[in-house]
Amino acid sequence: MDIIENIDKMNKITTHSVIEAKNLKKVYKTGTVENTVIHNLSLSIKSGEFVTITGPSGSGKSTLLYLLSGMEPLTDGVVYLKGKDLTKMDDKEMSELRRTDMGFVYQFYNLLEEMNVADNVFLPSLIKEKKLDINRLRKVLEMVGLTKYEASYPYELSGGQQQRVAIARALYTNPEVIFADEPTGNLDSISSEQIMEIFKKINKEFKTTIIMVTHSDKLAKEGTRQIVMKDGQIC
Repeated sequence: MDIIENIDKMNKITTHSVIEAKNLKKVYKTGTVENTVIHNLSLSIKSGEFVTITGPSGSGKSTLLYLLSGMEPLTDGVVYLKGKDLTKMDDKEMSELRRTDMGFVYQFYNLLEEMNVADNVFLPSLIKEKKLDINRLRKVLEMVGLTKYEASYPYELSGGQQQRVAIARALYTNPEVIFADEPTGNLDSISSEQIMEIFKKINKEFKTTIIMVTHSDKLAKEGTRQIVMKDGQIC
């Protein structure tokens, strides 16, 4: 581990709360009809936590995840990430914050078929024309168990392996927080357990804060804290 990464790791350990959400409200409008999906919700997430969010369909799990990451605009309330008010950031500032401090993993892998594993992991940096770090690439591929697949293409990989590539891509920039929305939703039970073990390893070894939405109560219990949603509120 190099000096810079070690300092980053120490900073993550000593920070108290990485996310503070206060009085969140989200209303969707269809014509004159309003549907409130998040009701006056407040939440604090400490640096280094592995928080899982569960609840029935329509309870607001994914909406909460997108509000916390700034991917979805708030109707009311405020979200702070590392003390920065997301509601006061313009598009450029939010884009930069997502690039440096956030990683995203979704139910669908969102890999480019014409690119090999290495280039899919590099993709955010390629888009931003940033310098590519081969050592970092190999470190994250080792973390997700894909050391020998650097030159492979998505069509040559199983669903579980493709999701590992997506996790490596999210981890490549050494984010403060990884937001994962149903990352095991398209996987069988064995692959789901393997993906969960990877997230736990990332959380333990890199001290990365992870916030994961899942329908699986079994997987949810493997995080460090479980949040249960119902009707847009925390139970």
